[in-house]
Amino acid sequence: MRPLLLPALIASLLASPALAQNAQRPEVAAAAAALRDEVVAWRRDFHQRPELSNREERTAAKVAERLRALGLKPRTGIAHHGVVAIIEGGKPGPRIALRADMDALPVTEQTGLPFASKVTTSFRGETVGVMHACGHDAHTAILLGVAEALAKRKAELPGSVMLIFQPAEEGAPDGEEGGAELMLKEGLFRDFRPEAVFGLHVFSTLPAGTLGVRQGPLMAASDKFTIKVKGRQTHGSRPWGGIDPIVAAADLVGSAQTVVSRRTDIAKLPAVVSFGAIKGGIRYNIIPDEVELVGTIRTFDEAMRQKIFADLKNVAEHVSAAHGASAEASVPDRDGNPVTANDPALTARMLPSLRAVAGADKVVEPPLQMGAEDFSFYAREVPAMFFFVGATAPGIDPATAPGNHSPKFTLDESALDLGLRALLQVALDYLHSPPARG
Repeated sequence: MRPLLLPALIASLLASPALAQNAQRPEVAAAAAALRDEVVAWRRDFHQRPELSNREERTAAKVAERLRALGLKPRTGIAHHGVVAIIEGGKPGPRIALRADMDALPVTEQTGLPFASKVTTSFRGETVGVMHACGHDAHTAILLGVAEALAKRKAELPGSVMLIFQPAEEGAPDGEEGGAELMLKEGLFRDFRPEAVFGLHVFSTLPAGTLGVRQGPLMAASDKFTIKVKGRQTHGSRPWGGIDPIVAAADLVGSAQTVVSRRTDIAKLPAVVSFGAIKGGIRYNIIPDEVELVGTIRTFDEAMRQKIFADLKNVAEHVSAAHGASAEASVPDRDGNPVTANDPALTARMLPSLRAVAGADKVVEPPLQMGAEDFSFYAREVPAMFFFVGATAPGIDPATAPGNHSPKFTLDESALDLGLRALLQVALDYLHSPPARG
């Protein structure tokens, strides 16, 4: 063999489908290096200017502007502020979708970062801070980077890639629809139905430099409930002159804990019932007419999910009645997110791709997560894989680091590089070597 042919042969072997999943693709490393500063800048821009669910106007406009600069033709206004673009490869091949979420949370930032959010807005009638406390700014920046890397290689790309920049993953405001469910309802997959969909999430409980993925159920189903306990107003000095909904609500909260601890088989799978807000009354010496309680239910099994709905409603009604009050229990009060489950065959197939970019010892199987994701709606439509990207900086214990949704949640920006390389490697490996049909 002539020595001059050796470099060309090595390059050819590295680019082949057989080896692509055992080693990081050279084009992945090159793209990540070229885009690193740009992705960080995008993330910081989005972080400093966050927008709540169904209000992502500026974010969507910036995303669409960038996609147009890449020569793409984004569709905008899907599910209010969703942005979708298709990269058509120059060669025949499979269709896949890549998704990132764009919305922020009603949280007042306490990180002290030089690019920390100072945005405030109105949420449920109150003035609140707005913060990318869950890392969606990182997801959007990562997918923009992947989009640029793929767009620059589209002539040699086998197949097509749908880029989904999704609004309202955190849930639409009361009285509105939004998120993945609404994007699908408005025809997201009608004309372009992918064979597989991939997504990622930066995660505080994993150290930077690691990836987390598991087959089957990964994140819980999430359902919101509202319970209104109705009594009869009276003066605080004469509680016998009315019916106290505050005492009834307090008893209800305590009794509701038995729904999980005594009525649910948590030896099978975990479940959670949590109250997030209690509102009632306006003055210290007036017992009010009504108290409202809102909360969340998390489950991994549909039968268990339905049983908890019934049990919580039963507790609400009967505990209230024991106090002479009544309960209007909306359990759930809207359609919630299903379980986020990774397709076992797809996940097993793409696991080597994740190991190729992070290292085999840096890809872990996380425990079941009680957090929820509306990526689950895509996973109900087509085979899906969702994975975590470690976000906590070296030297900080992920077990005690401020978690996602905390006002002190801080992303180690090396997660941007790893997330981009992982998502790009997964996309290229699938496109170059799709599973055999039939």
